[in-house]
Amino acid sequence: MSLPTFSPIQPANIEWQENTPVASDYDDPYFSRQDGMAESRYVFLDGNRLSERFSGLQADQYFVIGETGFGTGLNCLLAAQQFLATAPAGARLHLVSVEKHPLRHDDLRTALAHWPELAELAAALLAAYPAPTPGLHRLQLHDSISLTLLYGEAEQLWPLFNHPVDAWFLDGFAPSCNPDMWQSALFSQLARLSRPGTTLATFTAAGFVRRGLQEAGFRMEKRNGFGHKRHMLTGTFSTDSTTTDIPARQQTSPSVLVVGAGLAGATTARALAERGCQVIVTDPAGIAAHASGNLAGVVYSTPSAHLTPQNRFYQQSYSHALRWLQHHDFPSSPEQGRLNGVVQHFVDDRQKAKITQAMDSGAWPEELLKPVGGIGVELVGGGYLSPADWCKHLLNHPGITLISSVITDIEEGAPARAMLADGGQLHADAIVLCTAGATPRLPGLGWLPLKHIRGQVSYCRATEASKQWQQARCHGGYLTPAINGLHCVGATFNLHDASPTPSKSDDDENLQQLKTYLPGQWQELGGEDIEIAERRVAFRCQSIDFLPLCGPLPLANENPHRAARGLYLNLAHGSRGITGTPLCADLIADMICGTPLPVDQQLVDALAPERFIVRKRRKQPEWKP
Repeated sequence: MSLPTFSPIQPANIEWQENTPVASDYDDPYFSRQDGMAESRYVFLDGNRLSERFSGLQADQYFVIGETGFGTGLNCLLAAQQFLATAPAGARLHLVSVEKHPLRHDDLRTALAHWPELAELAAALLAAYPAPTPGLHRLQLHDSISLTLLYGEAEQLWPLFNHPVDAWFLDGFAPSCNPDMWQSALFSQLARLSRPGTTLATFTAAGFVRRGLQEAGFRMEKRNGFGHKRHMLTGTFSTDSTTTDIPARQQTSPSVLVVGAGLAGATTARALAERGCQVIVTDPAGIAAHASGNLAGVVYSTPSAHLTPQNRFYQQSYSHALRWLQHHDFPSSPEQGRLNGVVQHFVDDRQKAKITQAMDSGAWPEELLKPVGGIGVELVGGGYLSPADWCKHLLNHPGITLISSVITDIEEGAPARAMLADGGQLHADAIVLCTAGATPRLPGLGWLPLKHIRGQVSYCRATEASKQWQQARCHGGYLTPAINGLHCVGATFNLHDASPTPSKSDDDENLQQLKTYLPGQWQELGGEDIEIAERRVAFRCQSIDFLPLCGPLPLANENPHRAARGLYLNLAHGSRGITGTPLCADLIADMICGTPLPVDQQLVDALAPERFIVRKRRKQPEWKP
């Protein structure tokens, strides 16, 4: 089976007719000219009986709403508003909505301004609203409400989503205006993702829609429509004529042991704690003591026009990391860093052509990537920060306990078990190894296909001129503005050097690279008289296909599709730990808690540790980017 092909996203073309946005390509308004809010409440909220279903939830239950056209977000925001008003504390709502042509940010702001009673939720949506790039985007509208936006073709994206839905908003432009969406393929996906008792509601009463949904397994009912519309449809998914509502699902909040307190461990622990889990983090070296411990790191990505799973992960994790940092209000001071854009300088014609192609193709829209005076591009929203301060910030949560035990072995089970160097044991419902290059030292994990790449960064004393620098810069290496009077210049990349001792030759290499690609900055930093105050060596952990290992730990000597019970990996982030770990943390946390995942199935498979076992058993060559 071939992988789905993703394409750049084309934002919506909007024509404003008085106060109503109309989609030019479909000649259809986004909401009722008569009263859009009242129509949405009547059709989608009342049509799915959400008020009574929300109020009937238990504190540990969650509810999933799927939608076939996000538009202005009105339906989702109204559902969120009703959930906050009627659901018990502790319950959670997951909104999942697909959109082929997302509104531009300014158009969305203008549309949402019509409804001041939704201002707080609208502000949360606008603050986190993703750039138009294909795939899934996870937003947090409230501590108890997440929104996952699926940008792209509905018939392509719903097959890559694999979590049951409790209620459907079958929205989108009218069938007469948008016939491509209202097809049996969509109805089959609705049925696949439904369970007995799942409801749906839609504003249309078209006969072929009603018949198509009936053929897919929904018991349909025609009801009075809103305003001047005569009829609408509601439905209930059922395998027989007597099925009634089944209880909402419980979100598990297990006990979890996270091994490692670097970027992967800190983000994983925080994602779990925010889902109500009790988390123990253990690291005998302390917080961010290894590869996550450099003075500064850069939040960036590698633009590409080719939307392969690898490149989509780089892009999606970049945007996801920016939303995490914004949500957690970090960095909050210049000593912690700044998110004011990263300048990627062109180092040669090949790189320039690749990045220019990414911009011209639309795969990287101007909200994320823009040219900088012919010398390079700016990764919008990126920046630099102190990884250690970020880790400490994340681990400061009442649901997280930090200890310093040494783990010598792990065993699957319910609960899973970790053996300690002092002879003791720790038990947890799940164990997540965020141990990077140390992971193969554990018994049975030597098969992991990991590379350990030495890097040395040089900490250079700031000058009066360099103190004025505001943005991080990437070239052959990277250069950050000063933190505590020191600039990070680096970093070397050596696969065949295992020495932990810093060397003058590596400092010379870092400064020569700076001189070659950024001669102006090299001169402002002191030129031949640059003062190196400190240097640091760490070892990047990278997989052989350049993607992290994120997911259940497979049993190498058994069926590769049988994962070890309760054991997970989140490691091999290479030099992109700041950027990649938040998305992987949410993926691991949702897997453990049994809630909707923040990435599509294609990326789940691309990140799964079992990919290497499957590849080996099938005797397939390693996939190379």
